[in-house]
Amino acid sequence: MTTATTEPTSTYTPSAETLAAVLTREQRPARPGALAASLTFGWRAMLKIKHVPEQLFDVTAFPIIMTLMFTYLFGGALAGSTKEYLQYLLPGIMVTSVVMITMYTGVGLNTDIEKGVFDRFRTLPVWRPAALVGMIFGDLLRYVLAATTIMIVGLVLGFRPAGGFAGVVAGVGLLVVFSFAFSWIWTLFGLFLRSEKSVMGVSMLVLFPMTFLSNVFVDPGTMPGWLQAFVKVNPITHLVAAVRSLMAGDWSSGEILWVLVASGVLVAIFGPLTMRLYNRK
Repeated sequence: MTTATTEPTSTYTPSAETLAAVLTREQRPARPGALAASLTFGWRAMLKIKHVPEQLFDVTAFPIIMTLMFTYLFGGALAGSTKEYLQYLLPGIMVTSVVMITMYTGVGLNTDIEKGVFDRFRTLPVWRPAALVGMIFGDLLRYVLAATTIMIVGLVLGFRPAGGFAGVVAGVGLLVVFSFAFSWIWTLFGLFLRSEKSVMGVSMLVLFPMTFLSNVFVDPGTMPGWLQAFVKVNPITHLVAAVRSLMAGDWSSGEILWVLVASGVLVAIFGPLTMRLYNRK
């Protein structure tokens, strides 16, 4: 009986030159820049809308309900005509609707933190603030959709902006700039509050007085003196006045400058505070 012998198989040992060619640092992909990383995370936020389209309820149905409800609720009583009141109301209700949905930035961030998603993002070799900035970039689409929805409904109801297309685009652009800056407040809330319900509750506690105690629905001149004092320093009042002036073709430079400066101050204050808390969390 013969036994088969197995010959040892030879192992391949790569040469030093081959290993150097594979592992050389020059072949590694370049680290993404701050803008590229932020845009990537922004695309992620838009993909979430694609896979869960019911998220758009707050930027479509909610603005339509707000516009119809307040137009027909107050129009006849305050202006004698819903169409006439709409000329005053629509820029204000657009500001109210868009500013209110900025709170979902903090709600979404808090949800991602609870699920552990942001723990993975923090380990990636990218610009640290990219995940937060990209998330807010993705929300810009929501702001534009909400503003566009309200404008379409307003045009159907009889709103006619004297500033034309350019005035409407400028007004929406200014509103989006302020909303981007304002949403940094909710990112801070989303980081240190424990649940998304807490973020939503605190946000509504801040947003309701700011949006309703303003010049959105009525002329502040009809209010008591003590309330006018608050309305005059309310950022929403200045934002509504600026958007109204743009859509009316007046282009109030003082109000526009106030909004732009306020937007820069909000980012300068809450941006670093948010990143400090994000890095330490």
